[in-house]
Amino acid sequence: MARALVDIRVLQREYLLAITRALTAELDLHDLLRLILQASVELVSGRAGMIVLVEPSTESMRVAAVYGIPPHLVDHFSPLLKDLPYREGQENEVIPEMTRRLNEVALKADLGLTKALRLPMISGKEVIGLIYVFQSGTYVFMDDAAKLLQSFAEQAAIAVKNARLYQEINQEKLRLGAILEQSADGVMILNPALHITVFNRALSQMTGWQPGDAIGRHHDEIVRWRSLRTDSDLPQALKNGWPLPGAAHLYVEGDFQRSENAYYQPVQDRVSLGITYAPLMDGNGRMTNIIANVRDLTRYREEEALQKTFISVVSHELKTPVSIIKGYAGTLRRQDAHWSPEILDESLAVIEEEADNLTNLIDNLLEASRLQAGTFNLEIHEDINLAKLTASAAKKFGTQSGKHHISVEFPQDFPTIYGDERRLGQVLNNLLSNAIKYSPDGGNIIISGTAHSEHVTLSVRDNGIGIPKHEQHRIFQKFSRLDNALSRKTEGTGLGLFLTKAIIEAHNGRIWFTNNTDGPGTTFTFSLPRN
Repeated sequence: MARALVDIRVLQREYLLAITRALTAELDLHDLLRLILQASVELVSGRAGMIVLVEPSTESMRVAAVYGIPPHLVDHFSPLLKDLPYREGQENEVIPEMTRRLNEVALKADLGLTKALRLPMISGKEVIGLIYVFQSGTYVFMDDAAKLLQSFAEQAAIAVKNARLYQEINQEKLRLGAILEQSADGVMILNPALHITVFNRALSQMTGWQPGDAIGRHHDEIVRWRSLRTDSDLPQALKNGWPLPGAAHLYVEGDFQRSENAYYQPVQDRVSLGITYAPLMDGNGRMTNIIANVRDLTRYREEEALQKTFISVVSHELKTPVSIIKGYAGTLRRQDAHWSPEILDESLAVIEEEADNLTNLIDNLLEASRLQAGTFNLEIHEDINLAKLTASAAKKFGTQSGKHHISVEFPQDFPTIYGDERRLGQVLNNLLSNAIKYSPDGGNIIISGTAHSEHVTLSVRDNGIGIPKHEQHRIFQKFSRLDNALSRKTEGTGLGLFLTKAIIEAHNGRIWFTNNTDGPGTTFTFSLPRN
């Protein structure tokens, strides 16, 4: 008897050794639980067994491993899992009911099982699962079977706990990875040697580097500056002792120098970036990583430059008519002069014209403000005759320039449309004004209309200077003007095309432009729905 007990203890140690090796070998949880279950059944000469786990979210039981039970018969054992909770020290009270249910199961499954032993898998004070071992025939469980099997239950609990922790860590890693990847801001993580370990999609778009090409490279290979707005960059800060204990994050801003071999080239000629470097320190105060948050400031800097230009231009645009009005009014009020009716009419006409220019400028500024506030509205009318509206605008502008010839080409059956007549007239005025303004040498300006089944299109073609490729992306932005000598000599606030685009889109239309391929100049085209 003593020798048999020794043999069982040896066998138990061998099983535990095999299970421990499996635990450290990263074996699949299902396979590991099945190994533990097989050892539990064989150690006490059992016939079959199963391991069930408690699902934390629903507190329901699910079968995680079976041994000696055909797969198609597993569902027959569900009565053993219901309404028989484990309570420490009260397991003997459950055995009669569990035995009764087992007999019913054995009768249905025809497995000849007669007795059951149940052991809890406990982690801390929480029961995370149960091991069932079933006996058959006349065999009986030895008195200390539960004690012998308890070590297997503990190993199973460790395995499940580790697997769940690994799963939680893996899910959290995937979640954080998804957050970093989908972030609108660029994110880059550096190791202490300043080599890149994480490089997200947004940063890839900003810098032109593919993540696979950037990861592993040194920070200074990727982040190169044309010019800095801040006092120092990361290498200089590190030389000066950054990060000091308790030091704030490092902020670096400037114009980014893109690689000539970058896979993605932006429309903008320059990209402005702001990078916040945050050191990650360990318990000993050593830096383990640097987390860099990168923001594309290009649009912000462009808006900043445009607003400065706008203030300068508007100040000039407002000052000019006011000065002219004041000058003529002051002249007419002179007590020592007697003006002829012709001079009075001419002077008053100039005052009236400049007052109209001032009113138009203020109206444009108000329209831009309404767009910004979201209070831009249309007064829609039926039967807008776009051809007639165009002819009227062409006649008005044709008298203002002797160097330009404006022609209108519309088919006779051109349909009427729904729209806001006043604002569509504003669109034509803006396009014709630009066509004259940016073709200083004169030439032909052709306005043509085309009717389609669902929409109509109108094009304004000039023989002017065209639009450089690097300027095209911002041509419809507010306060935007071409950066050349002609535009600097030409009056304007840079609001015309911005408002034109807003009016066309408010009509559910669209507007675009192309540089002429068969000669100098540009063609602006917009389409409007017929209904």
